[in-house]
Amino acid sequence: MLTGLSLLLAITVTIAFLILSGSKLKWHPFFGLLVGAAGLGLAIGLDLPQVIGLLKEGFGGLIGNVGLLIVLGSIIGVGLERSGGARRIADLLIGGGGNIGLRLVVLGAVISIPVFCDSGFIILAGLLPALALRAGGKVAPLALSLAGGLYLTHTLIPPTPGPLAAAANLGADDYIGTIMLLGALVSLPVILVTWKASSWLGDRITALPPTPTTTEDVPLPSLRQSLLPLLIPILLIALGSVLKLATDGEGVVSYILWLCDPTVALSLGCIPALLLPSAVSKTEWIKDGLGLAGPILIITGLGGAFGAILKASSLADDVAGWVGDQPLSATALLCLGFAVAALMKSAQGSSTGALVIASGIIAPLLPLADFTSGTDLALMTLAIGGGAMTVSHANDSYFWVVTRFSGIEVADAYRSYTPLTAVMGGTVLVSVVTLSWIL
Repeated sequence: MLTGLSLLLAITVTIAFLILSGSKLKWHPFFGLLVGAAGLGLAIGLDLPQVIGLLKEGFGGLIGNVGLLIVLGSIIGVGLERSGGARRIADLLIGGGGNIGLRLVVLGAVISIPVFCDSGFIILAGLLPALALRAGGKVAPLALSLAGGLYLTHTLIPPTPGPLAAAANLGADDYIGTIMLLGALVSLPVILVTWKASSWLGDRITALPPTPTTTEDVPLPSLRQSLLPLLIPILLIALGSVLKLATDGEGVVSYILWLCDPTVALSLGCIPALLLPSAVSKTEWIKDGLGLAGPILIITGLGGAFGAILKASSLADDVAGWVGDQPLSATALLCLGFAVAALMKSAQGSSTGALVIASGIIAPLLPLADFTSGTDLALMTLAIGGGAMTVSHANDSYFWVVTRFSGIEVADAYRSYTPLTAVMGGTVLVSVVTLSWIL
């Protein structure tokens, strides 16, 4: 079996193949990950039956941990999007006060927890011209604020699929609530930095949003109806995390913890989501939610297969040998997770793909820094999430959604939106490392 530098070379070649298969060969990520994982397994010395067994085990294990969460989260997101609930929440968060840029960052961060960032931007971009008139300023800073806020929680806070998959790869799927709580804490400084950076970068460019076409005036759901699908799972999962820390989980608390399980909490969130008003059958919403979740499930499962191959290699033992008697510091491992995710994101464009692949690479190294507690694993998930937003450019589909629906020229987007994502990712890393020193 390959070890040492030969193993590192094989992993490097595999990562390069994953990047080139998508960017140059135009392969679907399904085939790139499948061929790359199988090829790496054979290259490091596993026989074909072992490779096939590990691929099945890794694929099924990860899907078993997060598959239902991804499906349920997708259904809630579709319900909020199609019913107009997301727009109702937008009206609440934007309000009539000042600091509209800051409000847009917060709005994006909240909306993108259940709704994918590209869908969220498409839904809300039509508000930008009117908000710019209200604020007496330019559209571009507001467009960047909204884009940054949506992008933030897309890579940091479950039940977005990327963080869920990374948590499962790292063995942190029992600590989803901890990831959500720490992710919210990490998001606070990033929200402020995103607001200020968007204002500074946006003042230097011009945005001319396309004129919206006339649409039928469909009544929006009430604020209470719109908030319930979002608040029920978030509050239940957060309550579960608090109870696990404060109690022994016995007696009546055990039943409350059952309700706070992420799968149960998201299932309960689906009920008010499917009760939102609609002109079409709710069966269509479920169908669209399943269609949205399907490709993500496949890529997520193959990321788990890739991780299983890496865990079967001698990577962790080799790194332990290179480190020697000195344990790998928590800061070094968090920075490594961030760097690997940033490399994958910048090279192949997909934040979810970067989260899945980077977490698979880092998972075998966790014992070297004694990363075993829920807090440690949550911080690593967030560090990888920060890397997965660094940086967005032309190979990222969201880059094109932002430019198209905000009216920002591509060259201006490279001068504004791309550096904004780099600043956001760097702020996440600084925040995560600082928390690791405190907690």
